[in-house]
Amino acid sequence: QVQLVESGGGLVQAGGSLRLSCTASGSIFTINTMGWYRQAPGKQRELVATITGGSRTNYADSVKGRFTISRDNAKNAVYLQMNSLKPEDTAVYYCNAADVFSSRSVLSRILEVWGQGTLVTVSS
Repeated sequence: QVQLVESGGGLVQAGGSLRLSCTASGSIFTINTMGWYRQAPGKQRELVATITGGSRTNYADSVKGRFTISRDNAKNAVYLQMNSLKPEDTAVYYCNAADVFSSRSVLSRILEVWGQGTLVTVSS
């Protein structure tokens, strides 16, 4: 069983910064891709940023230049540094781990795991 635990959400004024953290625990050999998604009230969940084990990153256009995703493979952790926050960034942010392997065997693959979410509120 693999679990993701997020932290770092909260209330911040527009223009401020927050740093989200997510750590995976359980039987883990390797995780291919880790990332952050968000869901605002009344909207669908959307991709924010992802990062592979080789540090290849992908960002939503709406956060490019403001958010930075990083990863510590040794700790099975992923981080999201959010700067120049806007009210429209208000959402529940979810950590995601995709292609999680508990051993070298492809049979050990878990397609994806989600965290419980952490609320980010940006006031104007």
